[in-house]
Amino acid sequence: MKDYRKNAPRHLTFRVAHRDDPVSEVTEQDALLAAEHFPHVVLRGPVFGYAVQTPDIDPAWRLVSSVTDGFPQHSRDGLNSHLWFMAKDETRPGDVLREQLLAAVARLETEPVDEVEVGDARYRIVRADEFARIGPQGLEGPRPTDPDDPGRDIGDHRARVPEDRTKGFIVDHASPTGVMESIQRMELLTLHYQAERIPEQVREHSRAALTTHPGVVLLPAAFTFAERRTNSWEPMACLQSTPSEARATLYNYLAEFLPKLEPEVSAEDAATCAAAAEEFRIGPPRDALDVLGRHFRVIRVERLMRVGPDGPEPPRPSDVDPYGPSEIHPPLAEFEEMEARRAAGLEDDALGGS
Repeated sequence: MKDYRKNAPRHLTFRVAHRDDPVSEVTEQDALLAAEHFPHVVLRGPVFGYAVQTPDIDPAWRLVSSVTDGFPQHSRDGLNSHLWFMAKDETRPGDVLREQLLAAVARLETEPVDEVEVGDARYRIVRADEFARIGPQGLEGPRPTDPDDPGRDIGDHRARVPEDRTKGFIVDHASPTGVMESIQRMELLTLHYQAERIPEQVREHSRAALTTHPGVVLLPAAFTFAERRTNSWEPMACLQSTPSEARATLYNYLAEFLPKLEPEVSAEDAATCAAAAEEFRIGPPRDALDVLGRHFRVIRVERLMRVGPDGPEPPRPSDVDPYGPSEIHPPLAEFEEMEARRAAGLEDDALGGS
């Protein structure tokens, strides 16, 4: 094994920043309390997204998506759509960049590739592992210093959607982090799938990643809600950017979707759950709800992204896709011709009616 003590490569470098501002100090204290009260880590499974590396941030990468997809092909489709709209909105026919973008789209339509190049930009499908902290009290909930909007009406569908803190996040292992986050990252360096219930191939690839992508970067915390089962907790929804968004998801589940998703629940019990949801909505913000013997809790979910010499880890061979690549959008030239005809038709209609 090489001795990197004098000149560690970037993907093995930890830079610890001690910040004296009040917000950072409180955040550090929150992280310390969380480590004390929720000392164990529960791995949930992988999530996927896509990132870009450009010369201005090389060797770092910037996340372009939310990294919440359940399988790699979903992210490939998302990258396909992202590049198609870039060609549509940011280029004109004949532009070299348009040709490069559409060439990448064509590959993504026919091949399950995890990286494409567009000019001097590299786009990559990336993976991360979801995990939550757990202790005697159960799964960790939101921390006081987590960004939130506690005053919002969680039942108002017109409420402003908060900014996604994952999109735009810079994945750079050597970027300075606070004391507690740096300690946590070091503790997670050896985290991998070990339970016998996990398929052997998944465990094998998880162990291999410790060598191929030994670095660890933590993405911004996300939130969802979970239900307490007999011997476990079951997350019930996709990840949200803030605790209030997760509360809104819990409210909507009990107030509207429960009868559709759980048809075995009687109409009377569904009405009871809807009433409990309304109390949850109008009361002061809280992260737990009990109804009909069921216990729901808003939980904090973290994501660990492994980093190697060439950046963030791509999907592993054992990350299975339920379907393959396909055409997501029509050929751009055909689409623009159709739009031009449509616009001309509307103009003719307007002139005929004047």
